[in-house]
Amino acid sequence: MSNHGSNYQSIGMSQAMDAGKARSRKSKFIIIGSVVGLLVLAAIGIAVGVTVSNNNKKNASTSGSSSSSSSGSGGNSNTGSTTGGTKSDPNDPSNFTKDPNLHQAFYGMAYTPEGALIEFGCTNTLESVIQDIQLMSQLTKRVRLYGADCNQTAQVLEAITRTNVDMEVFVGIYNVADDNHAAYQRQRDLIKDAISTYGTKHIGGITVGNEFMLNYVTDKAISDVNSADAQVGADILIADIKDAKQMVQDLKLDKAIPVGNSDAGSYFPTTVMEAMDYGLSNVHAWFAHTTATAAAPWVFNFFQETNVSPAALLANKPQMYIAETGWPTKSSDAKNANNGGSDASVPNLQIFLDDFVCKANQDGVRYFFFEMFDEEWKDVKFGGVEGWWGLFNKDRTLKDVKIPTCTSP
Repeated sequence: MSNHGSNYQSIGMSQAMDAGKARSRKSKFIIIGSVVGLLVLAAIGIAVGVTVSNNNKKNASTSGSSSSSSSGSGGNSNTGSTTGGTKSDPNDPSNFTKDPNLHQAFYGMAYTPEGALIEFGCTNTLESVIQDIQLMSQLTKRVRLYGADCNQTAQVLEAITRTNVDMEVFVGIYNVADDNHAAYQRQRDLIKDAISTYGTKHIGGITVGNEFMLNYVTDKAISDVNSADAQVGADILIADIKDAKQMVQDLKLDKAIPVGNSDAGSYFPTTVMEAMDYGLSNVHAWFAHTTATAAAPWVFNFFQETNVSPAALLANKPQMYIAETGWPTKSSDAKNANNGGSDASVPNLQIFLDDFVCKANQDGVRYFFFEMFDEEWKDVKFGGVEGWWGLFNKDRTLKDVKIPTCTSP
């Protein structure tokens, strides 16, 4: 990694916490969408369930039949679909060509199947997820999901099964910051059904909550995540973590599955850390207003000081991961095109890739790069840089970047 200076050290904790608050807009939207859409789609969720496995396994030959209509860098082919340089046999998703521009440089990748939001009617499809897994498996052996609604856990596991790739999934429960546990219980049951159907081979962990505490303390104007007021929210989250652990125990599985939590880097209460097996920490230099050249050093420093070191002091010593880190490639408006240090641009994404990925691999930092694809819905809803963090464009074409040449462990 190039030594680009130490101006990241001037970024204080208060700025990092403000950065977390800036990202809470996305979480609130998903939470509201889940609540509004729940009653409308309850019957659909019951009907769909994990039956994607049972129904689609009987019709494997049709799983790729619609894939040729997807956009890609190479257009359509009579012998299969082309998506971002990957040609797939429509009758056998495990038979796909590898893109020479890709290799497994990344420890893990953050991913949400397109359309896997209740707010948008759960338009995600198995065919689309299969294409995504074919691409991701060329970059990493690990993927993290944010939630379980819209049957996304089962779809991802089914796609891994059909493509016959070596991938591990950290499944997620996007629970809502209230005390009725409805969103948690719904997604817990979907994950339980998926594990019962597909087994534990491809399960790396179960993550309970995504920016739960960030949203809780922000909504209630609480400044100290370890305060008595914040503990009320922490207790809700801890109850769900314990319940997920009990579910795993009751399933009597053939291997231990850890249960963790994901949040913005500065928003892990000590009591939550003591209840979790692992933590996924969102660490974004962009929102801390660093330059692109200072971004990777800032991420490493922040993660070590704010997450790794405190976790090592606890009796349970939860394993800490970076849940999200990356650099946006554009902004939909001029106001947000620069974070005060550098532009949102493809060249600056390349700088971050070059400075972060191989150094993280070398130092044993566990991370999920943010993110695999641009997400159009975020741009529509929020504007700015929110929709433009992908390594790939929405149509699965790789942006004008070179994947680092190192290989992740």
